[in-house]
Amino acid sequence: MKRFSLYILIVFFYSCQQAVIQKEIPIDNPAYDKAFEYLEMGKADSSFFYFNAAKQIFLEKGDSLQVAKCLINMAITQKEQGDYFGSQETALQAVPFLDENKPEHHSFLSMNFNALGLSTDELYDYPKAILFYELAIKYSDDAQNTLIYRNNLANAYLYNRDYKKAREIYDGIIGGTHKNAVEYARVLSNLTRVKWKQDPTYPAINDYQKALKIRQQEHDLRGQNSSFLHITEYYEDQKPDSALFYAKKRYDIAKKIASPDDQIKALKTLIQLSPSDSSKYYFKIYNVLNDSIQEARLVAKNQFTMIRYEVEKNKADNLSLQKDNAEKEFNIVRQRIWTFCVSLLCVTVIVGGTLWYKRRKERMQFEAQNRIKANQLTISRKIHDVVANGLYRVMTEIENREDIDREGILDRLEMMYEKSRDISYETDITPDAEPDCQKQVAELLKSFVTENRKVIIAGNDAEQWEGVTAHIKHEVHHVLQELMVNMRKHSQATDVVIRFDWSPGLLRIFYSDNGVGMPESQVKGNGLTSTGNRISNLDGKITFVNNAGKGLKVEVSIPIF
Repeated sequence: MKRFSLYILIVFFYSCQQAVIQKEIPIDNPAYDKAFEYLEMGKADSSFFYFNAAKQIFLEKGDSLQVAKCLINMAITQKEQGDYFGSQETALQAVPFLDENKPEHHSFLSMNFNALGLSTDELYDYPKAILFYELAIKYSDDAQNTLIYRNNLANAYLYNRDYKKAREIYDGIIGGTHKNAVEYARVLSNLTRVKWKQDPTYPAINDYQKALKIRQQEHDLRGQNSSFLHITEYYEDQKPDSALFYAKKRYDIAKKIASPDDQIKALKTLIQLSPSDSSKYYFKIYNVLNDSIQEARLVAKNQFTMIRYEVEKNKADNLSLQKDNAEKEFNIVRQRIWTFCVSLLCVTVIVGGTLWYKRRKERMQFEAQNRIKANQLTISRKIHDVVANGLYRVMTEIENREDIDREGILDRLEMMYEKSRDISYETDITPDAEPDCQKQVAELLKSFVTENRKVIIAGNDAEQWEGVTAHIKHEVHHVLQELMVNMRKHSQATDVVIRFDWSPGLLRIFYSDNGVGMPESQVKGNGLTSTGNRISNLDGKITFVNNAGKGLKVEVSIPIF
């Protein structure tokens, strides 16, 4: 039976960035074994499918640690296939299944955070990758794994141009690599690069050549690829001919290790350094290879998404089948009871009762269908107002705010959970008693503020809201939320102004932004359609003043007497 460490071992040899863990006892889960079989054959999509299937089996058994292992394997598979966002999502799903208070979970926590760091690195979010690598080091209980995590952390600092911090880490780990020539050459090459970045006059070529020689002796092709990159970078400004020589060597090595990403990077350098004729030749190769890589990664992302969709669909189909079987059994029992009772009645009663029952059943079905349709429309609107826009607002705050108010966000999510549960129980959602509308409106509008977007609010006075009914407050809150969500999704605005104008018996709201506007041919989405319906139900008016390419203005007037 395959072991969990097998995949990690494979990733270690091919990337030198992912740690190796201890072997584990055999597991009674055929899908788990099947996943590793497909992994050995290089079939990433099939391996991902069976890891996902194995995860479902472990969930049913209540084995959280094995669930986490499956998710970690899936995240690594997605990362290796270029689905970096999907890899992050899957790795984050593994975190709740691991307990930091259990020592046996620590190695998997460290491995999962390292996988998160690698995917985040690929997305150029180096500060966040640094946090993940630090967590990987925190939970690591193996010296060799810790060495790898620290090297990854130093790389992240290097890419983030914090050369001082990167050098401190490299200096601290190079002494522990002398027993492993490949590791020593890798750290030496990285340390030399940091020294050169700090001091462009530093003679880095000697250490670069030393690291390259070790890697050639050890037949470390991926290491040689890295050395050729560093030497090309070193010679690029001072000796272009030498830089071109090593760039060609790097391209040859990249083809040997079948690394499309490294080939693309090498081709970019060759295009820049080569004469015009050769540059055109390399540019053609670059275009073909780049298109092929993008297409392959898009296919991989779609495959992983479809695999998860099919699994969830099968689960839903099974539940539906179970429901149908239960209904059939119930109908059989009910039919037997009716047969027994009807047999005691005379023919006249049987005929009359049968006709009456059929007519009543048809009428009830017709009424039930009408109620279902009406209820679906009501629930759809509630879900859009309460859940969809609420979640979008929370997502916007998490994305754009550095000082995240965890308790506030959790309270809001809990409130949305309670309201969504009310929807599922078909109960009315009632707003909290006497809400502070001025504060709620300010918080709503400010949640869409980012580094690149200002939101200016005027006329949001607490005393003005005191005379407004709770129903109108509730509807105005959703109208503002719809406008801001639409702005966030489509307008690309950097300045947004919302002004409240209070007149006796009339509230007027003026919205304007400097975004791309709304083309005349664009059909309004469900959110703005719903906004118009709300205002109409309040006997109000909404007017769109559109200037395509120069922003959008909206005027809303609502009677408040």
